[in-house]
Amino acid sequence: MTTLLPLAQAWSRLRALTTPLAIERVPLALAAGRWAAEDIHARRTQPSADLSAMDGYAIRFADLPGPWRVIGESAAGRGFAGETNAGDSVRIFTGAPLPAGTDTILIQEEASREGDTLRLAGEGPPNSGRNVRRRGLDFSEGDLLIRAGERLTPARLALAGTAGHGELAVRRKVRVAIAATGDELVAPGAPVGEAQLPETNRLMLAAQLADLPVDLIDLGILPDRQEALKEAFRAVNADLLVTSGGASVGDHDLVRPALEAAGAKIDFWRIALRPGKPMMAGTLGDTIVLGLPGNPVSAFVTALLFVRPLIAHLAGAADPLPRTRTATLGEPLAANGERTDYLRAELRDGRVLASTLQDSAMLQALARASCLIAREPHAPAAQTGEAVEILDLA
Repeated sequence: MTTLLPLAQAWSRLRALTTPLAIERVPLALAAGRWAAEDIHARRTQPSADLSAMDGYAIRFADLPGPWRVIGESAAGRGFAGETNAGDSVRIFTGAPLPAGTDTILIQEEASREGDTLRLAGEGPPNSGRNVRRRGLDFSEGDLLIRAGERLTPARLALAGTAGHGELAVRRKVRVAIAATGDELVAPGAPVGEAQLPETNRLMLAAQLADLPVDLIDLGILPDRQEALKEAFRAVNADLLVTSGGASVGDHDLVRPALEAAGAKIDFWRIALRPGKPMMAGTLGDTIVLGLPGNPVSAFVTALLFVRPLIAHLAGAADPLPRTRTATLGEPLAANGERTDYLRAELRDGRVLASTLQDSAMLQALARASCLIAREPHAPAAQTGEAVEILDLA
Protein backbone atom coordinates (compact mmCIF):
# COMPACT_ATOMS: atom_id res chain seq x y z
CA MET A 1 0.00 0.00 0.00
CA THR A 2 1.63 3.22 -1.19
CA THR A 3 -1.17 5.76 -0.66
CA LEU A 4 -2.25 6.94 2.77
CA LEU A 5 -5.61 5.57 3.90
CA PRO A 6 -8.06 8.21 5.23
CA LEU A 7 -9.10 7.74 8.86
CA ALA A 8 -12.76 6.99 8.14
CA GLN A 9 -11.79 4.27 5.66
CA ALA A 10 -9.23 2.84 8.07
CA TRP A 11 -11.84 2.55 10.81
CA SER A 12 -14.38 1.02 8.43
CA ARG A 13 -11.90 -1.60 7.25
CA LEU A 14 -10.79 -2.34 10.80
CA ARG A 15 -14.38 -2.82 11.89
CA ALA A 16 -14.95 -5.22 8.99
CA LEU A 17 -12.28 -7.52 10.44
CA THR A 18 -14.30 -8.16 13.61
CA THR A 19 -16.82 -10.81 14.62
CA PRO A 20 -19.16 -10.45 17.63
CA LEU A 21 -17.89 -11.80 20.93
CA ALA A 22 -19.99 -14.26 22.92
CA ILE A 23 -22.70 -12.97 25.25
CA GLU A 24 -22.56 -13.77 28.95
CA ARG A 25 -24.73 -12.82 31.91
CA VAL A 26 -22.99 -11.20 34.86
CA PRO A 27 -24.14 -9.76 38.21
CA LEU A 28 -24.82 -6.04 38.25
CA ALA A 29 -21.66 -5.39 40.26
CA LEU A 30 -19.54 -6.92 37.46
CA ALA A 31 -21.35 -5.12 34.63
CA ALA A 32 -20.02 -1.63 35.37
CA GLY A 33 -18.37 -0.02 32.35
CA ARG A 34 -19.54 -2.70 29.94
CA TRP A 35 -22.17 -2.39 27.22
CA ALA A 36 -25.64 -3.89 27.28
CA ALA A 37 -25.84 -6.81 24.85
CA GLU A 38 -29.65 -6.82 24.92
CA ASP A 39 -32.42 -4.29 25.40
CA ILE A 40 -33.23 -3.97 29.11
CA HIS A 41 -36.91 -3.68 30.02
CA ALA A 42 -38.47 -2.97 33.40
CA ARG A 43 -39.59 -6.09 35.25
CA ARG A 44 -41.56 -4.05 37.76
CA THR A 45 -43.21 -0.67 38.19
CA GLN A 46 -41.45 2.11 40.11
CA PRO A 47 -42.79 3.31 42.43
CA SER A 48 -44.94 0.23 42.87
CA ALA A 49 -47.44 2.24 44.93
CA ASP A 50 -48.29 5.87 45.63
CA LEU A 51 -45.60 7.13 48.02
CA SER A 52 -45.05 10.18 50.16
CA ALA A 53 -42.38 12.58 48.94
CA MET A 54 -42.13 14.35 52.32
CA ASP A 55 -42.46 13.78 56.05
CA GLY A 56 -45.90 14.84 57.30
CA TYR A 57 -49.44 13.51 57.43
CA ALA A 58 -51.52 11.67 54.85
CA ILE A 59 -54.99 13.18 54.58
CA ARG A 60 -58.03 13.26 52.32
CA PHE A 61 -58.05 16.48 50.32
CA ALA A 62 -61.81 16.57 50.64
CA ASP A 63 -61.43 16.88 54.45
CA LEU A 64 -59.73 20.26 54.30
CA PRO A 65 -59.47 22.47 56.30
CA GLY A 66 -59.58 19.79 59.02
CA PRO A 67 -59.16 19.04 61.84
CA TRP A 68 -58.23 15.34 61.61
CA ARG A 69 -57.71 12.39 63.91
CA VAL A 70 -54.24 10.77 63.75
CA ILE A 71 -54.99 7.02 63.67
CA GLY A 72 -51.60 5.49 62.84
CA GLU A 73 -48.24 5.71 61.12
CA SER A 74 -46.81 4.79 57.71
CA ALA A 75 -43.04 4.42 57.25
CA ALA A 76 -40.89 3.23 54.32
CA GLY A 77 -41.01 -0.55 54.30
CA ARG A 78 -43.71 -0.60 56.96
CA GLY A 79 -46.92 0.93 55.68
CA PHE A 80 -50.20 1.60 57.51
CA ALA A 81 -52.25 -1.57 57.22
CA GLY A 82 -55.67 -0.14 58.07
CA GLU A 83 -58.15 2.00 56.20
CA THR A 84 -58.96 5.65 56.62
CA ASN A 85 -62.33 7.30 56.84
CA ALA A 86 -63.45 10.91 56.62
CA GLY A 87 -61.53 13.01 59.13
CA ASP A 88 -58.74 10.48 59.58
CA SER A 89 -55.02 11.19 59.04
CA VAL A 90 -51.89 9.06 59.26
CA ARG A 91 -48.42 10.17 60.29
CA ILE A 92 -46.24 9.45 57.24
CA PHE A 93 -42.55 9.58 56.34
CA THR A 94 -40.68 10.05 53.08
CA GLY A 95 -40.89 6.96 50.87
CA ALA A 96 -43.80 5.43 52.79
CA PRO A 97 -46.91 4.20 50.95
CA LEU A 98 -50.05 6.31 51.14
CA PRO A 99 -52.71 4.67 53.32
CA ALA A 100 -55.85 3.57 51.53
CA GLY A 101 -58.28 6.45 51.22
CA THR A 102 -55.73 9.29 51.47
CA ASP A 103 -54.56 11.34 48.52
CA THR A 104 -52.56 14.33 49.80
CA ILE A 105 -49.59 14.96 52.10
CA LEU A 106 -49.78 17.74 54.65
CA ILE A 107 -46.09 18.35 55.41
CA GLN A 108 -45.17 18.60 59.06
CA GLU A 109 -44.25 22.30 58.77
CA GLU A 110 -47.85 22.97 57.74
CA ALA A 111 -49.37 20.95 60.57
CA SER A 112 -50.05 21.50 64.25
CA ARG A 113 -50.63 18.41 66.37
CA GLU A 114 -51.90 18.08 69.91
CA GLY A 115 -52.18 14.47 70.99
CA ASP A 116 -54.10 12.72 68.21
CA THR A 117 -55.66 15.92 66.89
CA LEU A 118 -54.16 17.47 63.77
CA ARG A 119 -54.87 20.95 62.49
CA LEU A 120 -53.76 23.01 59.50
CA ALA A 121 -51.04 25.46 60.50
CA GLY A 122 -49.52 26.61 57.20
CA GLU A 123 -50.09 29.72 55.15
CA GLY A 124 -52.65 27.98 53.01
CA PRO A 125 -54.09 24.53 52.29
CA PRO A 126 -52.06 22.14 50.10
CA ASN A 127 -53.10 21.31 46.55
CA SER A 128 -54.77 18.00 45.87
CA GLY A 129 -52.17 15.26 45.43
CA ARG A 130 -49.38 17.46 46.72
CA ASN A 131 -46.12 15.75 47.81
CA VAL A 132 -47.21 12.39 46.41
CA ARG A 133 -45.06 10.26 44.07
CA ARG A 134 -47.62 8.41 42.01
CA ARG A 135 -47.30 4.74 41.13
CA GLY A 136 -45.24 4.37 37.93
CA LEU A 137 -43.86 7.92 38.10
CA ASP A 138 -40.36 6.67 37.17
CA PHE A 139 -41.24 3.72 34.94
CA SER A 140 -43.79 0.97 34.46
CA GLU A 141 -43.34 -2.76 33.97
CA GLY A 142 -42.34 -3.49 30.37
CA ASP A 143 -40.85 -0.07 29.64
CA LEU A 144 -37.63 -0.03 27.58
CA LEU A 145 -35.04 1.48 29.91
CA ILE A 146 -31.63 0.76 28.36
CA ARG A 147 -30.97 -0.07 24.72
CA ALA A 148 -28.54 -2.71 23.52
CA GLY A 149 -25.20 -1.04 22.84
CA GLU A 150 -25.54 1.60 25.56
CA ARG A 151 -22.80 1.69 28.19
CA LEU A 152 -23.70 0.49 31.67
CA THR A 153 -22.91 3.60 33.66
CA PRO A 154 -23.41 3.77 37.45
CA ALA A 155 -26.81 5.43 36.95
CA ARG A 156 -27.92 2.82 34.40
CA LEU A 157 -26.84 0.00 36.71
CA ALA A 158 -28.95 1.54 39.48
CA LEU A 159 -31.85 1.85 37.04
CA ALA A 160 -31.53 -1.80 35.97
CA GLY A 161 -31.38 -2.97 39.57
CA THR A 162 -34.40 -0.91 40.58
CA ALA A 163 -36.21 -2.34 37.54
CA GLY A 164 -35.80 -5.85 38.93
CA HIS A 165 -32.62 -7.11 37.28
CA GLY A 166 -29.93 -8.90 39.28
CA GLU A 167 -27.73 -9.67 36.29
CA LEU A 168 -27.33 -8.33 32.77
CA ALA A 169 -26.32 -9.64 29.35
CA VAL A 170 -22.97 -8.28 28.12
CA ARG A 171 -20.28 -9.34 25.68
CA ARG A 172 -17.43 -11.22 27.29
CA LYS A 173 -14.29 -9.27 28.09
CA VAL A 174 -11.87 -8.61 25.24
CA ARG A 175 -8.55 -10.45 25.54
CA VAL A 176 -5.84 -7.93 24.58
CA ALA A 177 -2.16 -8.84 24.21
CA ILE A 178 0.29 -5.94 24.29
CA ALA A 179 3.91 -6.11 23.12
CA ALA A 180 6.72 -3.61 22.64
CA THR A 181 9.53 -4.25 20.20
CA GLY A 182 13.06 -2.90 20.09
CA ASP A 183 16.56 -3.89 21.22
CA GLU A 184 17.04 -0.38 22.61
CA LEU A 185 14.25 -0.75 25.18
CA VAL A 186 14.66 -1.45 28.88
CA ALA A 187 12.15 -1.69 31.69
CA PRO A 188 11.22 1.57 33.48
CA GLY A 189 13.51 2.11 36.46
CA ALA A 190 16.32 -0.06 35.06
CA PRO A 191 19.75 1.45 34.27
CA VAL A 192 19.65 3.19 30.87
CA GLY A 193 22.67 3.26 28.57
CA GLU A 194 23.33 5.96 26.00
CA ALA A 195 21.80 3.84 23.22
CA GLN A 196 18.85 2.68 25.33
CA LEU A 197 15.43 4.01 26.24
CA PRO A 198 12.92 3.18 29.01
CA GLU A 199 9.97 1.32 27.50
CA THR A 200 6.71 2.96 28.62
CA ASN A 201 4.30 2.34 25.75
CA ARG A 202 2.98 -0.88 27.29
CA LEU A 203 2.11 0.72 30.60
CA MET A 204 0.69 3.77 28.81
CA LEU A 205 -1.52 1.56 26.62
CA ALA A 206 -2.64 -0.52 29.60
CA ALA A 207 -3.59 2.67 31.43
CA GLN A 208 -5.51 3.91 28.38
CA LEU A 209 -7.57 0.71 28.45
CA ALA A 210 -8.08 0.57 32.22
CA ASP A 211 -11.74 1.64 32.09
CA LEU A 212 -12.65 -0.88 29.37
CA PRO A 213 -13.76 -4.51 29.81
CA VAL A 214 -10.45 -6.16 28.90
CA ASP A 215 -8.24 -8.97 30.10
CA LEU A 216 -4.69 -7.79 29.40
CA ILE A 217 -1.82 -10.08 28.40
CA ASP A 218 1.61 -8.49 28.71
CA LEU A 219 4.02 -9.96 26.16
CA GLY A 220 6.86 -7.79 27.42
CA ILE A 221 9.66 -6.32 25.29
CA LEU A 222 10.36 -8.37 22.17
CA PRO A 223 13.78 -8.25 20.44
CA ASP A 224 14.47 -6.96 16.94
CA ARG A 225 14.87 -10.48 15.52
CA GLN A 226 12.34 -11.68 13.01
CA GLU A 227 12.35 -15.30 14.13
CA ALA A 228 11.80 -14.38 17.78
CA LEU A 229 9.00 -12.02 16.81
CA LYS A 230 7.39 -14.63 14.59
CA GLU A 231 7.36 -17.24 17.34
CA ALA A 232 6.01 -14.77 19.88
CA PHE A 233 3.19 -13.73 17.54
CA ARG A 234 2.31 -17.34 16.70
CA ALA A 235 1.88 -18.10 20.40
CA VAL A 236 -0.61 -15.30 21.03
CA ASN A 237 -4.07 -16.37 22.21
CA ALA A 238 -6.09 -13.16 22.24
CA ASP A 239 -8.87 -11.29 20.48
CA LEU A 240 -6.55 -8.37 19.81
CA LEU A 241 -2.77 -8.11 19.54
CA VAL A 242 -1.37 -4.60 19.91
CA THR A 243 2.29 -3.99 19.15
CA SER A 244 4.26 -0.77 19.43
CA GLY A 245 7.41 -0.05 17.45
CA GLY A 246 8.87 -1.71 14.38
CA ALA A 247 5.95 -0.73 12.16
CA SER A 248 7.77 1.62 9.79
CA VAL A 249 10.09 0.86 6.85
CA GLY A 250 13.57 0.83 8.39
CA ASP A 251 15.93 -2.14 8.30
CA HIS A 252 15.07 -2.93 11.93
CA ASP A 253 11.30 -2.48 11.55
CA LEU A 254 10.48 -6.18 11.56
CA VAL A 255 6.95 -6.35 12.94
CA ARG A 256 5.21 -6.53 9.56
CA PRO A 257 7.46 -9.23 8.03
CA ALA A 258 7.37 -11.20 11.29
CA LEU A 259 3.58 -11.04 11.38
CA GLU A 260 3.38 -12.19 7.76
CA ALA A 261 5.84 -14.99 8.45
CA ALA A 262 3.59 -16.05 11.35
CA GLY A 263 0.62 -16.25 8.96
CA ALA A 264 -0.92 -12.80 9.39
CA LYS A 265 -2.82 -11.05 6.63
CA ILE A 266 -2.18 -7.30 6.61
CA ASP A 267 -5.32 -5.39 5.63
CA PHE A 268 -3.89 -1.89 5.60
CA TRP A 269 -0.70 -0.06 6.51
CA ARG A 270 0.07 3.68 6.63
CA ILE A 271 -2.85 6.00 7.31
CA ALA A 272 -3.39 9.70 6.66
CA LEU A 273 -2.81 10.67 10.28
CA ARG A 274 -0.33 12.82 12.14
CA PRO A 275 0.97 11.56 14.48
CA GLY A 276 0.57 7.86 13.72
CA LYS A 277 1.04 7.38 9.97
CA PRO A 278 2.83 3.96 10.14
CA MET A 279 -0.06 2.16 11.89
CA MET A 280 -0.99 -1.22 10.40
CA ALA A 281 -3.94 -3.54 10.84
CA GLY A 282 -4.68 -7.11 9.92
CA THR A 283 -5.54 -10.54 11.25
CA LEU A 284 -3.53 -13.46 12.58
CA GLY A 285 -5.96 -16.36 12.59
CA ASP A 286 -8.84 -15.24 14.80
CA THR A 287 -6.77 -12.43 16.32
CA ILE A 288 -7.02 -8.85 15.11
CA VAL A 289 -3.61 -7.18 14.92
CA LEU A 290 -2.90 -3.48 15.37
CA GLY A 291 0.70 -2.40 14.88
CA LEU A 292 1.21 1.02 16.46
CA PRO A 293 4.20 3.31 15.91
CA GLY A 294 6.90 3.27 18.56
CA ASN A 295 6.97 7.01 19.19
CA PRO A 296 4.96 7.44 22.37
CA VAL A 297 2.71 10.28 21.18
CA SER A 298 1.95 8.37 17.99
CA ALA A 299 1.17 5.27 20.03
CA PHE A 300 -1.07 7.29 22.34
CA VAL A 301 -3.04 8.92 19.53
CA THR A 302 -3.52 5.73 17.50
CA ALA A 303 -4.62 3.91 20.65
CA LEU A 304 -7.14 6.68 21.33
CA LEU A 305 -8.49 6.64 17.78
CA PHE A 306 -8.33 2.92 16.98
CA VAL A 307 -7.50 0.59 19.89
CA ARG A 308 -10.06 1.98 22.35
CA PRO A 309 -12.87 2.20 19.76
CA LEU A 310 -12.10 -1.30 18.48
CA ILE A 311 -12.32 -2.74 21.99
CA ALA A 312 -15.56 -0.85 22.63
CA HIS A 313 -16.95 -2.21 19.36
CA LEU A 314 -15.97 -5.78 20.25
CA ALA A 315 -17.53 -5.28 23.68
CA GLY A 316 -20.86 -4.29 22.12
CA ALA A 317 -20.83 -0.48 22.00
CA ALA A 318 -23.35 0.95 19.56
CA ASP A 319 -21.31 4.15 19.19
CA PRO A 320 -17.64 3.29 19.81
CA LEU A 321 -15.88 6.19 18.11
CA PRO A 322 -14.57 9.07 20.24
CA ARG A 323 -16.61 12.24 20.12
CA THR A 324 -15.22 15.69 19.50
CA ARG A 325 -16.69 19.01 20.57
CA THR A 326 -16.10 22.58 19.53
CA ALA A 327 -13.85 25.04 21.36
CA THR A 328 -12.68 28.58 20.71
CA LEU A 329 -9.15 28.95 19.40
CA GLY A 330 -6.83 31.03 21.55
CA GLU A 331 -4.04 31.43 18.98
CA PRO A 332 -3.84 31.17 15.18
CA LEU A 333 -3.14 27.83 13.49
CA ALA A 334 -1.38 27.37 10.17
CA ALA A 335 -3.05 25.59 7.26
CA ASN A 336 -2.96 21.80 7.52
CA GLY A 337 -1.38 19.32 5.12
CA GLU A 338 -2.72 16.13 3.53
CA ARG A 339 -3.16 14.19 6.78
CA THR A 340 -5.66 14.54 9.59
CA ASP A 341 -3.71 16.19 12.38
CA TYR A 342 -4.25 15.84 16.12
CA LEU A 343 -2.43 18.62 17.95
CA ARG A 344 -1.68 18.44 21.66
CA ALA A 345 -3.36 21.41 23.28
CA GLU A 346 -4.45 22.95 26.57
CA LEU A 347 -7.67 24.69 27.57
CA ARG A 348 -7.01 27.98 29.32
CA ASP A 349 -9.65 30.50 30.33
CA GLY A 350 -12.17 28.96 27.99
CA ARG A 351 -9.87 28.92 24.95
CA VAL A 352 -7.76 26.18 23.41
CA LEU A 353 -4.07 26.66 22.61
CA ALA A 354 -1.93 24.19 20.70
CA SER A 355 1.39 23.19 22.25
CA THR A 356 4.38 24.91 20.67
CA LEU A 357 6.25 21.65 20.09
CA GLN A 358 4.41 18.77 18.41
CA ASP A 359 7.24 16.25 17.92
CA SER A 360 5.81 12.74 18.30
CA ALA A 361 8.60 11.66 20.66
CA MET A 362 7.95 14.40 23.21
CA LEU A 363 5.93 13.16 26.16
CA GLN A 364 5.97 16.31 28.27
CA ALA A 365 3.60 18.19 25.98
CA LEU A 366 1.29 15.15 25.90
CA ALA A 367 1.31 14.90 29.68
CA ARG A 368 0.32 18.57 29.96
CA ALA A 369 -2.34 18.41 27.24
CA SER A 370 -5.99 18.47 28.25
CA CYS A 371 -7.22 17.86 24.71
CA LEU A 372 -6.23 17.29 21.10
CA ILE A 373 -7.19 19.74 18.35
CA ALA A 374 -8.51 17.77 15.36
CA ARG A 375 -7.55 19.30 12.01
CA GLU A 376 -9.01 17.89 8.79
CA PRO A 377 -6.74 17.32 5.77
CA HIS A 378 -6.01 20.56 3.90
CA ALA A 379 -7.83 22.63 6.54
CA PRO A 380 -7.17 26.35 5.92
CA ALA A 381 -5.40 28.53 8.44
CA ALA A 382 -7.54 29.26 11.51
CA GLN A 383 -7.55 32.55 13.38
CA THR A 384 -7.89 33.40 17.06
CA GLY A 385 -11.55 33.22 18.07
CA GLU A 386 -12.55 30.65 15.45
CA ALA A 387 -14.24 27.40 16.45
CA VAL A 388 -12.19 24.21 16.20
CA GLU A 389 -12.95 20.57 16.97
CA ILE A 390 -11.24 19.10 20.02
CA LEU A 391 -11.04 15.65 21.57
CA ASP A 392 -10.94 15.82 25.36
CA LEU A 393 -8.33 13.77 27.21
CA ALA A 394 -9.29 12.26 30.57
